[in-house]
Amino acid sequence: MTKHESETDWDRLRAMSDAEAEAGAVADADNPPVSVDRLTPVTRVKVIRRALHLTQEEFSGRYLIPLGTLRDWEQGRTEPDQAAQAYLRVIAEEPETVSRALGTRSAA
Repeated sequence: MTKHESETDWDRLRAMSDAEAEAGAVADADNPPVSVDRLTPVTRVKVIRRALHLTQEEFSGRYLIPLGTLRDWEQGRTEPDQAAQAYLRVIAEEPETVSRALGTRSAA
């Protein structure tokens, strides 16, 4: 057993509720949780797209964002402007509503 392993009280950790574990994680100043609001716009685009289980081509087509623009955002060559960031936030919150409003809902 290594020193690191011996410092961990696994029984105590297993007995914690989810709320207790989350509170402990939030209180850890050395490892603050990352929220989507703290992500850079470049990272946020990719996170949103992946959360929707869409390829770049599918996301581009569904939300009428030029594929080259989406790729530029995801690869950090450019960043979405303020209006695009607002649009991405709406997509993240209401993806089906946006798709329906644009008339681009998937067949699935």
